[in-house]
Amino acid sequence: MANQPTAFQEVKSLPVTHPENFPVASWLCPPHLRPAIAAIYAFARAADDIADEGHQDAVQRLAALEGFRLELLHKTSGPGLHPEIFLPLHQVIHDFKLPVQYLNDLLKAFEQDVNATAQASKPQTIDELLRYCQLSANPVGRLLMHLYGVNDEAALRQSDAICSALQLINFWQDLSEDIPRGRFYVPQDLNKSMDNKALVQHLCQHAYLLMMTGAPLVHQVPGRAGWELRAVVQGGLRVLEKVQKLGPLAFEQRATLKVWDAPVLLWRTILM
Repeated sequence: MANQPTAFQEVKSLPVTHPENFPVASWLCPPHLRPAIAAIYAFARAADDIADEGHQDAVQRLAALEGFRLELLHKTSGPGLHPEIFLPLHQVIHDFKLPVQYLNDLLKAFEQDVNATAQASKPQTIDELLRYCQLSANPVGRLLMHLYGVNDEAALRQSDAICSALQLINFWQDLSEDIPRGRFYVPQDLNKSMDNKALVQHLCQHAYLLMMTGAPLVHQVPGRAGWELRAVVQGGLRVLEKVQKLGPLAFEQRATLKVWDAPVLLWRTILM
């Protein structure tokens, strides 16, 4: 583990465009895990930006993501194009025996994003959307569970439920921004059968029940990491409340947490 402080310093110097979407090495996280979490974040954030930012076309984005995959799997000659990301990440993979397939699953999800935008495709059912979450969200939770030493199958299923719920909450929070960009995550069977008010309520209720399915996991994750997980769950639920309150206006404006939400979140985290 001697190389971790250097790896962490390299990751911290990376340009992070969307830090609010991932709790990077927060003070609640066990200090010895911060380098690993920061390295995972840097990889995921950079790959997401390839899929989502800039002016490249779909072919260029997919080629860049494939380049990321080759660097992840050590299939490039020399240090590769992104040593600032992959040198610390490979150190973390080695030190913590991190399952590489979960990182590769994230790349598959970003490739789906590119293809969906290019083809203007839309999920037909909630089950189809949850299959996307299996690649885009659940691997992050399983990576964290691996770092925390929580590996039993029931706990991993609860982690999947929390991560999928968080992904869905993010979708419903960002309806007003994603739809103009050509990303429409609302399942078409629901969109065709409900008005916007009923639709938002249904989507929020589904995400809430999914989150509550996974919530008991917070009592299995040890120490400070367990408290961080409590805060993440409560933050997601608070955003969901705001989306539900907006109702059909969620298609026009984004629900956000405000500074005055902090006492509510703190109290709910403690009660949990």
